[in-house]
Amino acid sequence: MSAHTSTGTGAAVNGVGMGTAVLFRELVDDAGLFPPTGLPMAEALERHRNDLAGNDPVLTHRFLCPAGRLAELRDHLTFPIRVGLILDTPDVPPLDGVAVELVEVRQAPGETPGTVSERLAGRLPGDARLFVEVPAGDLAYLASLPRDATGPGLKFRCGGLTAGAFPGAADLGALVAHCARHGVPFKATAGLHNAVRHFDPVLGVDRHGFLNLVLAVCAAVEDRDPVPVLRLTDVGELVRLAQAVPDDTAARARELLVSYGSCDTHTPIEDLVALGLIARRPPAPNTEEENA
Repeated sequence: MSAHTSTGTGAAVNGVGMGTAVLFRELVDDAGLFPPTGLPMAEALERHRNDLAGNDPVLTHRFLCPAGRLAELRDHLTFPIRVGLILDTPDVPPLDGVAVELVEVRQAPGETPGTVSERLAGRLPGDARLFVEVPAGDLAYLASLPRDATGPGLKFRCGGLTAGAFPGAADLGALVAHCARHGVPFKATAGLHNAVRHFDPVLGVDRHGFLNLVLAVCAAVEDRDPVPVLRLTDVGELVRLAQAVPDDTAARARELLVSYGSCDTHTPIEDLVALGLIARRPPAPNTEEENA
């Protein structure tokens, strides 16, 4: 990365640079309903309520919900919620007051993000932004991807339950580079369980790290190849790279990388704290004890 200081033009707070803080602010969507965690709706919402109370800045506090489970969501909902809608139904169902910020849909064979956007035109809720999931394997379709920020955003799957669900670093890097070159925002999902790339002996595959992905976007917005950063497994080097990201690079990178979905909202925070890239937040005060 650049030889800039960790804070760029900003100040440091508790040893954490402002540029570094920007990199991880509102990074993680709550995907607790999805595998491998797959919480029941009531448990997922209770965890989400606790996360809202904790108000950790790494979390978007946006709850990802399949369209096919909206009725179940409403049956259990007792507090205001911001939803990212995963469109697993043929059409957008009635929302009945549920505040949907994002709509994510996987393109069907033969479709492009543009044709998906046309198919759903006029059917998205309010100001919700559309993100179309594209495959991260065969890059022959790159020419069909959006080339400016006015069309749909993109969504990349970075892993799954089998080794074949994990794209190679070169394939994922090509998508990141495309988005940086053309200013196309994107989301990521699946496989990004920990900060640093590592080998999974159960699946026999290298898992992408969410820190690697964030820093790969930084490299791409600085017109550098993101692939070497995606392949890095040296923890110390990744931390040094993160601490050297200038403020303007951090801001541009996070304009592109909107967020990623994680079924675990605790581990990403703990990983970043352990790496010294964010400060540990003090526990919320116990109001019952204070008022006793």
